[in-house]
Amino acid sequence: MLKRYPLWKNILILVVLILGIIYSLPNLYPDDPVLQVSGTEAGIRIDQSILAQSKQVLHAAKMSYKGEELQKNSLLVRFNSTEDQLKAKEILEKSLGDHYLVVLNLAPTTPQWLRVLGASPMNLGLDLRGGVHFLMEVDMAKALEHRYQALASDVRSKMRDNKIYYARIAYQPKQGILAEYRSTALRDQALKILSKENPHLIFESNAVGELYQIKASFDPSELKKIQEYAISQNLTTLRNRVNELGVAEPLVQRQGANRIVIELPGVQDTAVAKRVLGRTASLEFRMVAQDRGAESEGTHDAERFTFREGQRPTLLEKKLIVTGDQVVDAQSGFDENSQPQVSISLDGKGGNAMFNTTRKRVGDPMAVLFVETKTKLIDKMVDGKIVKVPQPHEEKYLINVATVRDALSSNFRITGLDSPAEASELALLL
Repeated sequence: MLKRYPLWKNILILVVLILGIIYSLPNLYPDDPVLQVSGTEAGIRIDQSILAQSKQVLHAAKMSYKGEELQKNSLLVRFNSTEDQLKAKEILEKSLGDHYLVVLNLAPTTPQWLRVLGASPMNLGLDLRGGVHFLMEVDMAKALEHRYQALASDVRSKMRDNKIYYARIAYQPKQGILAEYRSTALRDQALKILSKENPHLIFESNAVGELYQIKASFDPSELKKIQEYAISQNLTTLRNRVNELGVAEPLVQRQGANRIVIELPGVQDTAVAKRVLGRTASLEFRMVAQDRGAESEGTHDAERFTFREGQRPTLLEKKLIVTGDQVVDAQSGFDENSQPQVSISLDGKGGNAMFNTTRKRVGDPMAVLFVETKTKLIDKMVDGKIVKVPQPHEEKYLINVATVRDALSSNFRITGLDSPAEASELALLL
């Protein structure tokens, strides 16, 4: 006699089979070759005007495409073949200019009714979908050296403030900070101040000839903190830059003590991925020069810059107050009016330079110049053929001009930013 199951069990099996079939259907639809258009900086918006310009350019070039859609601050243009995709890429890059990224990508073609149900294709890795794989290594030695150099500068400042005369204070690679004094009294006085204000340091005292030394190094917990901070900053920065590429299933994760793995499934344009991930940036703080008229492009001691949108040209002194190399830390946040800001900490040398300049220029405007090193593809003749060759170049534009209300020191903030995204990106790039 055949065994019979209750009706509810049969219905349950049928429902599971139907749902399994429905949610597996998206895998039957092949991906479309697409162009992903996004801004090179967080503050650049992709809106209807960019969509209209792209459509107009493609129609003028008689390029056929399947459709277009605006996503989260990016534009997606679908094509019937990779040949059309490659041709359209060159056309859009020339039309939109250097402030926009045009990336080769793949996009699913899941019907709308399946997307409403939450059905999507299975996530495919590089083995099945293809794409780009990067393995990056964080320069821990350089990060540690930068912290020690900042510490040495701070120690010098503390000695001067407390009128403790020293023979030498310097950073020794792989050892830490070495401070030398000409008497035990001066050394002991310095050691008392430094140990009180720097609980995360390990101190060692000895004498060499007529000099009395203090060797200071970070304790193991602080070393681990510095290393973890370096990794986390790089991870956050790379994740933000990967988002600019519009990749649907990116992988950005830590590997081992100091390496980061980046996988970009579906991305076909390796050059653009390298260009975005390899950007570096810095700051220049300069005082605003006396304006000599809108027609003046600059003089031997001043030069003119504009904001990113090309508006409000401002003449700046060529003399630098502080550069990004003297920035120890930069964190984004909000001020007392809930407006985005970036809080900046300088090393001792940078803090002294900022104080010495601003204490004499209270009431004058000071500008923050953003300097970004990018890689631009240029046409070059190689073996009788024109090929695209990467060439680094600098772009400089103003991000802030404000009046100095009081003498600034090692810790201050930049306000007047357009959005929290811009503040976050600026802090991470620094």
